[in-house]
Amino acid sequence: MATSPVAEASQQLWDETLGRLLNLSSATIQRNADLENRLAELEVELAVWKQAHATAIEGADREAKALKGRLASLNSQVASMETFMSQSLLVLCVIDGDACIFNDLLLRQGHEGGRQAAQQLTRAVADYLTSEDVHVLGRLSFWVTIYFNKAILASVLERHKLCSPEQLDAFIMGFSQSSPRFVLVDVGYGKDATFTKITEYLQTYLRFPQTQRIFFAGGQENTYAPTIAALQNDGLLGKVAFLEACRTSPNYAQKHRLPILTVDTLFINQRLSPPLRTPPPLNMNGLSPTLTSGGLPTPHSPHSMSASATGRLVDPTLPLHKHSPPPCNEFYLMSCTKGGACKYSHDYILTPDQLATLAANAKKAPCNFLKNGLQCPYGERCCWGHVCPNGPKCFHLSKGKCWFKGESMHDVSPHLSP
Repeated sequence: MATSPVAEASQQLWDETLGRLLNLSSATIQRNADLENRLAELEVELAVWKQAHATAIEGADREAKALKGRLASLNSQVASMETFMSQSLLVLCVIDGDACIFNDLLLRQGHEGGRQAAQQLTRAVADYLTSEDVHVLGRLSFWVTIYFNKAILASVLERHKLCSPEQLDAFIMGFSQSSPRFVLVDVGYGKDATFTKITEYLQTYLRFPQTQRIFFAGGQENTYAPTIAALQNDGLLGKVAFLEACRTSPNYAQKHRLPILTVDTLFINQRLSPPLRTPPPLNMNGLSPTLTSGGLPTPHSPHSMSASATGRLVDPTLPLHKHSPPPCNEFYLMSCTKGGACKYSHDYILTPDQLATLAANAKKAPCNFLKNGLQCPYGERCCWGHVCPNGPKCFHLSKGKCWFKGESMHDVSPHLSP
């Protein structure tokens, strides 16, 4: 049976419509699957971000708690500092121990003298503050610091027969043990070691708001005049009082009208310096007292000495400084105070030529006294070099590497020549 054109057209339309519906259905199903997969991925990503957010919140909470704890600790420290500043006001005393020397009557008493000196100083400062109408003595913390070169001070005191090194040690111990706030500092060798430390001390502690007063003892010369002038420019001198070691106040104390505290019998009323004196006699065991033209002891010829003579001969094939141990320059040319503790030998028997060689070599090394800006107590008798052998045109000096670092050690004036 033949199909009519209308029926064929209708069937074709239905087929096309059905095909489009099938395609749309397939696309919809695929789209839904893609969306479900994407949703799953977003849910996982969201879970990760939630976890990260929770971790961040937890960390922020911990940090906030830690910060709160630090702030509390800081507030506590500030409160403690405020309490300290209001209740522990400072009264300080700084002394140049190289220039201000304690009374020899106290020094010779050793430990007890040190305690008496500490008590005298404390009592004088307390009386001074009372006279200034300072009524907070119960809240004051009194500190004493003394800077000095112990080796030089001991030598000066012994040579002036003021006290022995043992008495000085005992005095220092007695002074220090009289209070945990009393400190004696050995600055060692150096021209400006004490000056530098005291200047820094004043510049620092005068700026502390709790510092009520600094009693300063700096000797009789104008060494500290620049320091005092700088403190004046900074407006800090109002807290300074001068502790008078002698009856004559330094110019800067008078110029700046510093209050002056004098403690009778605490310090000696003079300034001591290392005296120039002849060194002790040379150890002449096995040597003749005859001197050569150079002032060096001349021993007997080693070959003419008796077999019982003590000492040993040097090895002529070795330079003197190559011997083990080498001969002690100070023992043979001057005087050695180290005795058995000396690391160099005192046992060699040296000929005049060997002594001359020893003396010439010693002059090539700088004198430690002059090198550190101090006066050499041996003067021209010193076996060490007082001037650089290379003079003012020293190559090493231009490079800053010369051993002769003293202020006048490159001066070729006749009186300084080795």
